[in-house]
Amino acid sequence: MATLKIPSNVPSPSEDSEQLRGAFQGWGTNEGLIISILAHRNAAQRKVIRETYTQTHGEDLLKDLDKELSSDFEKVVLLWTLDPAERDAFLANQATKMLTSNNSIIVEIASTRSPLELLKAKQAYQARFKKSLEEDVAYHTSADIRKLLVPLVGIHRYEGDEVNMTLAKSEAKLLHEKIADKAYNHDDLIRIVTTRSKPQLNATLNHYNNEFGNVIDKDLDTDSDDEYLKLLRAAIKGLTYPEKYFEELLRLAINKMGTDENALTRVVTTRAEVDLQRIAEEYQRRNSVPLDRAIDKDTSGDYQKILLALMGRDE
Repeated sequence: MATLKIPSNVPSPSEDSEQLRGAFQGWGTNEGLIISILAHRNAAQRKVIRETYTQTHGEDLLKDLDKELSSDFEKVVLLWTLDPAERDAFLANQATKMLTSNNSIIVEIASTRSPLELLKAKQAYQARFKKSLEEDVAYHTSADIRKLLVPLVGIHRYEGDEVNMTLAKSEAKLLHEKIADKAYNHDDLIRIVTTRSKPQLNATLNHYNNEFGNVIDKDLDTDSDDEYLKLLRAAIKGLTYPEKYFEELLRLAINKMGTDENALTRVVTTRAEVDLQRIAEEYQRRNSVPLDRAIDKDTSGDYQKILLALMGRDE
């Protein structure tokens, strides 16, 4: 369930494009106007606004936004304005670069997107960076992490709802055997996690829980410093309970030790049109605080305003 609120009478793309152009002119930038337009348009509408802006002004809206804005507000506006597949491609590319390397983001994109969304992100990656996401992931990782991440991003899972219960039982047993033997990097364990459809994997893990009395996440939580195990647990959670995965990410991003703006920006911009409502419900259930109130308390200025607008709450 998305949180994005779109007005009943949306102005034409050329009107929006002119208004945005006006927001950059004169003394200072009109951030409020930018929020009132872009934070209330869906992906298809934002795409047409960008195209119209280029046709009318001969310039790229993203480049103009980049010139006019700064800091966390700039990051959220630029990420949000991108098409979802382009956005995932950009985030994944950043995550494979030496200075901004982040294997968790690769796992997040590969596991929480639908097979079709992941395919579109990989196509956008090739179009923009002239190479494949798989080759960059393989090049920037090694050993067990490479063994997990390359098929996680590379394999196109079946998208149907059918579940084979006999298979679920036998693979739950297989997973339990490998985990009991501490063979966390076993080919079969990686094969099951990286290739099975999400409904099939859910059935397997439910059977694992019922049969062996523990959720798999707990059985894999043996070494908090082991990056491979951390990524494996994140992949399983992202594939089976994305709202719980994102709730935990937000809980860690909004805390007393200071805010992780990058994670907060990424979750709100990538999920506002997908399941942010469900994530917010999970957050409230887990923390007894509404997510919008937590964001309100932890952020300020235009950055706060656009995040709340994307959450469906305008001041």
